Amino acid sequence: MNRFPFFFYNILFPIVLGIAQLLSTLYPKLRTFFTVRKGVFEELEQKISNTPLVPFRLWVHAASVGEFEQARPIIAALKASHPEITLFISFLSDSGYNAQKNFPDAAAVFYLPADTRANARKLVSLLKPDALLLMRYDFWANHLIEAKKQGTKLILAAAVLQNNAPYFNPILKSFYRSIFHLFDNIYTVSSKDTVAFRQIFKCEQAKTAGDPRFDQVCLRSRNTSKVDHLKRFYTNRTVLVAGSVWERDEMLLLPAWQEPGERPSLVLVPHQVNSENMTRLYQELHSRSLAYVPVSSLNDNFNPEKEILVIDQAGYLVELYSFASFAYIGGGFGVNVHNTLEPAVYNIPVLFGPRYHNSPEAEGLVAAGGAKVIHDEGELARAVNTLTCNATQRAERGMAAGLFVQERTGATAIIAESIERYSLKNNPGKHTQCT
Repeated sequence: MNRFPFFFYNILFPIVLGIAQLLSTLYPKLRTFFTVRKGVFEELEQKISNTPLVPFRLWVHAASVGEFEQARPIIAALKASHPEITLFISFLSDSGYNAQKNFPDAAAVFYLPADTRANARKLVSLLKPDALLLMRYDFWANHLIEAKKQGTKLILAAAVLQNNAPYFNPILKSFYRSIFHLFDNIYTVSSKDTVAFRQIFKCEQAKTAGDPRFDQVCLRSRNTSKVDHLKRFYTNRTVLVAGSVWERDEMLLLPAWQEPGERPSLVLVPHQVNSENMTRLYQELHSRSLAYVPVSSLNDNFNPEKEILVIDQAGYLVELYSFASFAYIGGGFGVNVHNTLEPAVYNIPVLFGPRYHNSPEAEGLVAAGGAKVIHDEGELARAVNTLTCNATQRAERGMAAGLFVQERTGATAIIAESIERYSLKNNPGKHTQCT
């Protein structure tokens, strides 16, 4: 391992950290970063003191919510076969921590401390992890080095090397090469990424496994109990579920849906359901003379032929796709399109805006014929009309979307089995073979 890049990292990082701390009085996000990390070691010590010693300890690190979703099926598979495994989960972001702070299978969920050598030594000594599963990215050198030094097996899963990633920056390339070589296993989402790891960064331990999110959406698709009371309204109807929509999406979607001709029943799911955004949306619907019913006020008089169902509560979106005929996914006219796999798993075609190139699965769905990119209101109106009126085309595109997801499942088993091998090595007489 080339330690030269780490030498400079440990000169520069404390300086950057100090500047960030000074600026935290001016910037709320920086202030939150430091505030939530106060007392993290004291809390961990208390939780770990109540954790019995077990043969295998697994530490999972995820930057935020999306990365943890990739870890969930792996955790589920391991806990199903080996419930005695002790699990620790760390997050960088407050959104990830707040979403999963009560995760039932974890002995402790915590914020990753700032990446100093002292913090890394203290954390790894507390956790004593046998393996660290790092999802996708978020490489903190001192924590990785210290874990390696203390005998932890390092596993990088759902790894991608996008063309515009900082890993290829001439100044940073040597640093990331040293980071990648710390890992005992690197599981990539595609063969293209595997080739890049091996040829550019000389990581022979890289192997194509796929993206565990495909397994996760398949698992989640089996449960639709939250929307059972809604399905009766949409029996034998063509239904458009517009998920995670922003104001820019609404400005295109609502007039496109109002175009003359046959229209689908519309279920509108805003990205944000806070009172301010919902008030704005209701005013917009009123201004367009569109009848609507919030799901929180739904009763037997609801008429999906004449009224839009507006989802004003969290937790519905994923299951709503189970009775959709096709979906529009928001975000593609903003920073980037939201989750496109969640509707695709139900064998329905997907529509979204032009900003989707940071989403490999969205690109894949387009290439497979399961998704269409929308650039303006007229194009959206035509697409909605086609998918409403042409059942054959809707079915063909939907099957292409579903097949795209099904063909990419299986990453969970590959990654879980590699972790399980380390577990078996630690305690060969106790564990049973996974099935």
